[in-house]
Amino acid sequence: MVSFLVRLRFAPEDRQDIVEILRALTVASREEPGCVTYVPHRVESEPDTVLIYEQYQDAAAADAHRASAHFKKYAVGGLYQRMKERSREDLVALV
Repeated sequence: MVSFLVRLRFAPEDRQDIVEILRALTVASREEPGCVTYVPHRVESEPDTVLIYEQYQDAAAADAHRASAHFKKYAVGGLYQRMKERSREDLVALV
């Protein structure tokens, strides 16, 4: 299992557009055969910060996600064009 958390920060004026992009990206990502979980969150105390918790069956499934047409359209062509900051944390399950 491959799990990670992506943190993105955006400008306040992009908030509604980001929600719409995330909605489309989430629907498409959850349909991928290797996707276990794909859940975007808004940080309650930071309304312009988004956390996306992602979990895939294996590294190949995560790679397939990043190579997909919907990732290129919504993440690379949408989110990445508007983000002010981005970080990723790779997670290791304890149990």
